[in-house]
Amino acid sequence: MRGGPPGSLASMAQMENERAKNRGATAGRLLTEFKPYLASLALVFTLVVLGALSQALAPWLVGRAIDENISKLEPAGLTVRMLELFVVYILGSLFTSQQIQVVGVISQKLLAGIRKKLFTHLQSLPFRYFDQKPIGDLMSRVTNDVDTLNQFFGQGLTQLFGSLFGLIGILIAMLLLNVPLAIVSFLVIPVMLLTTALFAAQARSAYRKTRETVGDVTADIQQEIGGAREAQAFNRSKANIDRFRQRNAANRDANVQAVGITSAFSPAIEFLSTVATALVIGYGGYLVLEKQLTVGVLAAFLLYVQQFFRPVQLLSSIYTQAQSALAGAERIYAILDERPEPADAPNAKTLGAVKGNIEFDHVSFGYNPDRLVLNDISFHIKAGQTVALVGTTGAGKTTVASLVPRFYDVNQGTIRIDGHDLRNITRASLRSQMTMVLQEPFLFSGTIRENIRYGKLEATDTEVEIAAKTASAHDFISALPKGYDTPLGEAGSGLSQGQRQLLAFARAILANPSIFILDEATANIDTRTEAMIQRALETLLKTRTSIVIAHRLSTIEHADNIIVLENGKILEQGTHQELLTKNGKYAELHAKQFRSPKPQPT
Repeated sequence: MRGGPPGSLASMAQMENERAKNRGATAGRLLTEFKPYLASLALVFTLVVLGALSQALAPWLVGRAIDENISKLEPAGLTVRMLELFVVYILGSLFTSQQIQVVGVISQKLLAGIRKKLFTHLQSLPFRYFDQKPIGDLMSRVTNDVDTLNQFFGQGLTQLFGSLFGLIGILIAMLLLNVPLAIVSFLVIPVMLLTTALFAAQARSAYRKTRETVGDVTADIQQEIGGAREAQAFNRSKANIDRFRQRNAANRDANVQAVGITSAFSPAIEFLSTVATALVIGYGGYLVLEKQLTVGVLAAFLLYVQQFFRPVQLLSSIYTQAQSALAGAERIYAILDERPEPADAPNAKTLGAVKGNIEFDHVSFGYNPDRLVLNDISFHIKAGQTVALVGTTGAGKTTVASLVPRFYDVNQGTIRIDGHDLRNITRASLRSQMTMVLQEPFLFSGTIRENIRYGKLEATDTEVEIAAKTASAHDFISALPKGYDTPLGEAGSGLSQGQRQLLAFARAILANPSIFILDEATANIDTRTEAMIQRALETLLKTRTSIVIAHRLSTIEHADNIIVLENGKILEQGTHQELLTKNGKYAELHAKQFRSPKPQPT
């Protein structure tokens, strides 16, 4: 058997190997993001090498100054040496400054590209994906996880290049000066590598946990802020605070653990630096006393040892940034690896203007294929007809409405518009023929005019106002201080639920589609305004096909056909009067709403 039982050493080892592979794959994918910037990276590489050379040259000049100028009491030579040292430091600073600037530009372009890819890919994902993922967690991936890459690429990457090449330069310089003393200095390197490996293993797990817990916190904040009204209405504030406190504490504990690992690493490296310095002083001092080494070379070695461990300490900090960035990148690539909405069929046609005939032919569908929401339903909507969907909660009404614009593909059967199978039509051309007004309309940040124009960007101001008047929204808009140019907050904050609904109607009317889908669209509007909209819709929908979902049966009495759904099946259908006469489920629902006795069979 491959692996082993859960929790066994074999399964844990296998899991760690898989994680290592994932980390390696993630790091490899991040490196491929730099392909468009190879020319700029070549410049960075050159600047890093020059910076490393200047860093390695400085202690050598100090050693020369001690041996050739100070010990021989040559002030003129010392002045020249100090000028050389000054030039080396200035050039090193310029190389480093330019390197930071170039890397900063590259990283910001790269991150902007990743954000663009993320946003574009999110727009292409099927509705099923968003049904399963908390919006707050997705927001955390687009913002917080990308920000971890920003911190690493913007700061850590520059330091990483400089530290690595600085170390190489220092090692070469030490070997050139004195091989025996260099070897003694290097005795601490195996211990340092072992220490780094031990801390690295713990840091990987800790920083993955921080990315996961911050996603939980963001998702919880987004949900609780959005549901603040419900929380207060149901007296859930304390329970929500307690739940958030737990998630926040989990995030705090994960970060404390990560910081603890990081903070323990630096003193360990500092101790090894002290040991290395002691070895150099002890053995180097012995060589000086034995006339096998000059004081200047010993001084240069001491500077090199200090320089050697400074990049190592810096690398430890960069390593923690890299672990956090890799954990964030794993979550980012998890989104990018999600399959987008299936592409249109190769032979898919662009749908021109439609009459509006809609046919469901033995359609079955489930959000989970193993659990059907609609089971073998068939009906036909003629062009220009208004068809109402009625039924108890969970009967499948909204699902039917969601299948018409092909937000989901059916599991079995066929849906046709004007005889065309929806799967053989491009989604863009299909959706351009229809518009939806939902019970909970979504308004974007921007002005009222921009929100109404959302469905028809080229519409004139006059067309916007006509649509608003048709939807009975013009009067309340005109009463606002800035009228149609009134800016709206997030999701239309500042407007009542009914006012937001009227703007959604105006948006749909302006789009002027061939097919209207109204999902409880008048549920949050007072009866007087609803009556005005109903009259407007009667005129508007005369030549258009419309699908209306309504619990308020008074709004659908004049529908051409009423379909009663129950448990994903069509229970009965007909006109309002025909269904009352049948004395079935519709008559029962009607009697409950109007508190009238159920009609008795004649």
